[in-house]
Amino acid sequence: MGKFLAILGGLAAMAGGVILVVFVWWQEFYELVFGCIPPFLFFGGLIAFIAGISGIKDARRTKKLEEETEEEVAEVEEEKVEEAAEEIKEEEVAEVEEEEEEPKE
Repeated sequence: MGKFLAILGGLAAMAGGVILVVFVWWQEFYELVFGCIPPFLFFGGLIAFIAGISGIKDARRTKKLEEETEEEVAEVEEEKVEEAAEEIKEEEVAEVEEEEEEPKE
């Protein structure tokens, strides 16, 4: 029952507010609404400005991290190529040594 009364009380308060705004304090309400527009625009613009700067910083940071990652990947690939080349050379040297050790008939 209490919830039902809260709903009815809320509706009555809303209706009373609308009636007072429309018939009694229309001019004051009008001035209040239009007086709030400049601060809303200012603070909305400030938030957009800060969000833009933050986005630029994030983009730079992301680009820098991607470049560092690419450099690390390139270094790892280069090391793998060097290791593979060394293994191939070792295998060739081992084959040559085996050929030299085989007795000639």
